[in-house]
Amino acid sequence: METIKKIFSPLTATIDYIQNHFKAMLFLLLLVLLFAPASEKEFTTNNLQKISLSGPIMDATEVVQKINSAADNEAIKGVLFCVDSPGGAVAPSVEISEAIKRLRDKKPVIAYAKGTMASGSYYASIWADKIIANPGSMVGSIGVIMQGANFSGLMKKLGIQSQVVKAGLYKQIGTPDRKWKPYEVAELNKVIQGTYNMFTQDVANARKLNIKKRDTFANAHIFTAAQAKKVGLIDSLGVEYDAKKALIKLSGVTHPVWNKEDKFDKLMKRFAASTAVVLNTYFPALTLK
Repeated sequence: METIKKIFSPLTATIDYIQNHFKAMLFLLLLVLLFAPASEKEFTTNNLQKISLSGPIMDATEVVQKINSAADNEAIKGVLFCVDSPGGAVAPSVEISEAIKRLRDKKPVIAYAKGTMASGSYYASIWADKIIANPGSMVGSIGVIMQGANFSGLMKKLGIQSQVVKAGLYKQIGTPDRKWKPYEVAELNKVIQGTYNMFTQDVANARKLNIKKRDTFANAHIFTAAQAKKVGLIDSLGVEYDAKKALIKLSGVTHPVWNKEDKFDKLMKRFAASTAVVLNTYFPALTLK
């Protein structure tokens, strides 16, 4: 009996190890499946870059870094800027827009409206060599908004009062504990109109549109892809296949090799986008919508 146990002891030890470490092995297997390259092509240096902009625009750091990196990489001959975003904060939208403008000075850029290219995300795309939109996408919403809740009624019911010490007439603008005063609304309108003028002027310059007719292409109008083409906001309709094909032609690449987006990065982007929505809901900010 002891002899038989010794013979089968390696097999028994292996089975015991699997049973005791099953969860850890399963976790490692999932990591391998998630991060392992799908083919030898993933080790090949890509000459075309796809950069995605998705979800609300609250921070431009990661996207701008990717754009700048593609601009400095001599191996990259063209960039597809793939957009599916409702817009977001003003400053990061401008950061991305300027980064695309710098990139276009070095190599071809095509912006593709995958689902929504509105407000801040449209601003981010205007300096591309060409804008192609999915026929089912929504484009435009060129406008500026600032909104916030008024909790004064709820605070009164709960017996809560705010206390403020301030210096400066307009320092309490935007607080949610009371109704905004007329002079505060006027002050906010000054900022919003100034931002709107900057937005529409940049769109007119980039797309070669008449700023005097901005009510036709701006004014927060929401367009279908076909309607956006009629007013000059995009160049053509097509799906991502068409956008890639157009970039290949524009860049002159004979053997196109595209980059592969990291799966973990995609997961984290979705999480960040969801968090941004929640934060923007409860904390008012000047946004492009």
